[in-house]
Amino acid sequence: MNSRGKEAAALALHRFGFGASRDSITATAADPRGALLSDLDRPGAGFLAAKLPSSAAAARAVSDFRAEEQAKSKLAQRAKKEAEAGMASASDAAASTPTMSTPPKPSGPPLPQQIFENEAAARYEAAVGADIGFVERLVWFWSNHFCISADKDVAMVGAYEREAIRAHVLGRFADMLIAVESHPAMLYYLDNVRSMGADSIAGINGDKGINENLAREILELHTLGVRGGYSQADVTSFARVLTGWTSTDAADPAHGGEFLFNKRLHEPGEQTVLGRFYAQSGVDQGRAVLTDLAHHTATAQHVAQKLARHFVADEPPPPLVTKLARAFMDSDGNLKAVAKALVTADEAWTPARTKLKRPSEWIVSMLRLTNASLNAGAPWNIGRVLAVQATLGESLWRPPAPNGWPDTEAAWIDGVPHRLDIANEFAGHLPSSDPAALLESGLGPIASHNTRDTIARAESRTQALALLVMAPEFLRR
Repeated sequence: MNSRGKEAAALALHRFGFGASRDSITATAADPRGALLSDLDRPGAGFLAAKLPSSAAAARAVSDFRAEEQAKSKLAQRAKKEAEAGMASASDAAASTPTMSTPPKPSGPPLPQQIFENEAAARYEAAVGADIGFVERLVWFWSNHFCISADKDVAMVGAYEREAIRAHVLGRFADMLIAVESHPAMLYYLDNVRSMGADSIAGINGDKGINENLAREILELHTLGVRGGYSQADVTSFARVLTGWTSTDAADPAHGGEFLFNKRLHEPGEQTVLGRFYAQSGVDQGRAVLTDLAHHTATAQHVAQKLARHFVADEPPPPLVTKLARAFMDSDGNLKAVAKALVTADEAWTPARTKLKRPSEWIVSMLRLTNASLNAGAPWNIGRVLAVQATLGESLWRPPAPNGWPDTEAAWIDGVPHRLDIANEFAGHLPSSDPAALLESGLGPIASHNTRDTIARAESRTQALALLVMAPEFLRR
């Protein structure tokens, strides 16, 4: 097999996926672009096989858990006060609250953390086990584009990604946009759940008002972009449109955590956004605005710029951005069509690999390289993976702001030296691995002579493996 095919395969796997695994370079060398396109056309691409609770079910479970913990705490305090005041004997107190006086040690993390770790494990396992990894990278990209934070709602964050992102990652942008903006996790993250119009029933009767966060971030971050041509008046009008988009209380045992359009919170009347008039139509008024935003040329340009920057270069080739924007508009926002335009564009295959992998991507690349297990008893189980990712400054589902994790080298380059300690620790758990074989399966022809010589001169297999995952060719895509 010619070296040019293997070089293109290695480039494809690192740039569009999470790096090579096992014999993936050899397996895709005959037609690297075709392999990427086939990944998009796989039945069930993007969906997780793991059985995980819906966001609403998770919210209800966590609400119940916290209520029970609060009750236990209050009962324990009551028992303590009664004992101190001599109102009951120690035996009577123990008999009345047997589980509160000597609670059993929990067998694992509390329920909210269990839900979070189960979602994280499914996400990582999908990325580590993928043959190509292109679709998984697209999931991660869109999840960061439409980010929320576990610091605000730990129960829903993983399910939000499955329900709003994965379900539409190869579908229409308009459908993903509506799913995202109407998801209770997003409504809670951007403070829309209590937003009410001044002339709504709740606004007239209450003392709270409109919140513009969701409307502003949709325009600035999710669709048009910061220079997309909208005004503050558009933000305010759009925020009025979105009043009433809320969710049911998680304490509701039947429907807690579900989307709810509350007419009493909704600002009545016609609204104007970007020069278009939207008649009063309840929840459909907001859906109409989102649909128009999804089809806007500024949205196409914004999405194209971000996709090209994420996959190809911090300063992407303008012709590539133009091709992606055109594919977006010509296909009615079909995200599979846009992804196909990305991998078929010659500009996306520039041999210079200048993109620095974010910490999470680098971790997955290491796990794929060595076929490492994420099982509970493995050295790099999901708990360890999450801890390492946080140590490197990219806590899973905890972006610093609504614009998500940065996607340029300047944001991550200073943290690269800190990866060396992680690389040494990782390599120390794989003493039987053959660094030379991993070099060929992980990098193949894109490994430079300097990298090969450096690994060959290593004093131990552990050092050689650490040097491999810290090589420039492995750190970049």
